Amino acid sequence: MNKEVLDKLKHRKEPYRGWKQGQVAWEEYRENVRAARNQVRKAKGLIQLNLARDIKGNKKSFYRYISDKRKASENVGPLQKETGDLVTWDMKKAEVLNDFLASVFTGKRSRHTAQVAGGPGRDWKKNEELPTAGEAQVRDHPRNMKVHKSRGPDDIHSQVPRELSNEVAKTLSILFKKSWQSSEVPTDWKR
Repeated sequence: MNKEVLDKLKHRKEPYRGWKQGQVAWEEYRENVRAARNQVRKAKGLIQLNLARDIKGNKKSFYRYISDKRKASENVGPLQKETGDLVTWDMKKAEVLNDFLASVFTGKRSRHTAQVAGGPGRDWKKNEELPTAGEAQVRDHPRNMKVHKSRGPDDIHSQVPRELSNEVAKTLSILFKKSWQSSEVPTDWKR
């Protein structure tokens, strides 16, 4: 942001006050808003252009800019229990979410229609066989991950599960099966 853009942003409110008081026409006010917005866009474009041009010599500033853009709120807001109470503590929120997911996937509560990954809108019936995640399925999924993509919310690069797919396939398939049978999500996955 240069001084000219900051001044434009600072004085953007004056035409608004004038328009509210009937001293400035709507068109004049809108023109000031458009001019300020255009200058901000040009300044951002210039910053991005400079970062792209100087990436070979100054990678740190480029990645700092990218990581600032990636940051998102990691906190889950307050949740409401079925009783109507608000839950704000993290472990209690995890339990509320777990109860909801368990009700959706097992039909424990009649309010929710349970659905299975087998197809959209498919109702889950208790007498049907549980879906399985076999070793081969678990092994093949990470192998098909694209390694040139950025890290996910778990902050693990896609190359890691791809290389470890043979070693963890059996354990993960057992975990998935137990999770389906017990209608619960492992505590570590909640965190």
